[in-house]
Amino acid sequence: MLPPPPAGRLYAIVDADVCERANRAPLDVARAFLSAGATLIQLRCKSWGSGAFLDLAAAVVEDARRANAVIIVNDRADVAALSRAHGLHVGQEDLLPRDARTVIGKDALLGLSTHTPEQWESAVKEPVTYIAIGPVFGTGTKDTGYQAIGLGTVSRAAAAATAAGLPTVAIGGITLENAVSVIDAGAASVSVISDLLKCDPETRCRAFLRILE
Repeated sequence: MLPPPPAGRLYAIVDADVCERANRAPLDVARAFLSAGATLIQLRCKSWGSGAFLDLAAAVVEDARRANAVIIVNDRADVAALSRAHGLHVGQEDLLPRDARTVIGKDALLGLSTHTPEQWESAVKEPVTYIAIGPVFGTGTKDTGYQAIGLGTVSRAAAAATAAGLPTVAIGGITLENAVSVIDAGAASVSVISDLLKCDPETRCRAFLRILE
């Protein structure tokens, strides 16, 4: 299961490309988040080779076990399985959830990105643990090909997911200033990438955790 609120309200993403632009090592950022008290962290390394990604994931998973935190690997089912991460997150163009399950096993966490009503209505029928919805606001971190959906759509997606017994993670343009409004709209968690690197990652992460209590 995902960490329960309030601990699981922040879904912190360590994006290797964003870290590079901020001149920070992904491992250092992950450890800063863990030190701050984050219990739900995703590792996203789209441009990395398999070996480097696996080394990072294995190191963070080991640190997370001591911190009682959950680590999700983005996209790479093989890296998730080999590193013994707690779960995997896939997008609309990645492995189908049922295929991902054959790699990560029936007990691992599995998230699926959605952007439209058709996608989230289909997602809740898949063998997933949670659905992600976004982009909530405008974001320059990741080009999803979709326009910002707004808080009203977050509420609709969250209602559909809740009816299926699934939590909703909202992502896209979420900042310290607007995070609470996304939770108030019905999301179980807010996923944050760039805003966590605006200053010292540990300090910024603590600030998010504080306002989401």
